[in-house]
Amino acid sequence: MARYSSFEELPVWQNAKTLAIVTYKISSNGRLSKDFSLKDQIRRCAVSISSNIAEGFERGTKQEFIQFLYIARGSCGELRSQIRIAEDIGYISHKDSIYIRNLAQDVSRQINGFVEYLKKSSFKGQKFK
Repeated sequence: MARYSSFEELPVWQNAKTLAIVTYKISSNGRLSKDFSLKDQIRRCAVSISSNIAEGFERGTKQEFIQFLYIARGSCGELRSQIRIAEDIGYISHKDSIYIRNLAQDVSRQINGFVEYLKKSSFKGQKFK
């Protein structure tokens, strides 16, 4: 953990950012783009994933970082649920739904692995350097 000096260097944050960008692009087209409420909710939770990873990192303690990683993981689940609904009502294609949900599942697994690593590590946080 000590080798990362900013959240932008974290592979999990980079992948979460990619997920948000893909989600924004897919939600800009078709019927979903016209349902402002669902589109905005989908976008908010997609952006929330990378934002919570960043905020947790910047908090400076291991415990706070882990807590924000759990929140980010929850947003991955929220995104998968909303994308499934968008697909089921015909707003996005099955292909796009699978693509976003797979990306979100991958990020969720990465977050989970990172949490387990942090729990076992002696890293206390940047506040304690």
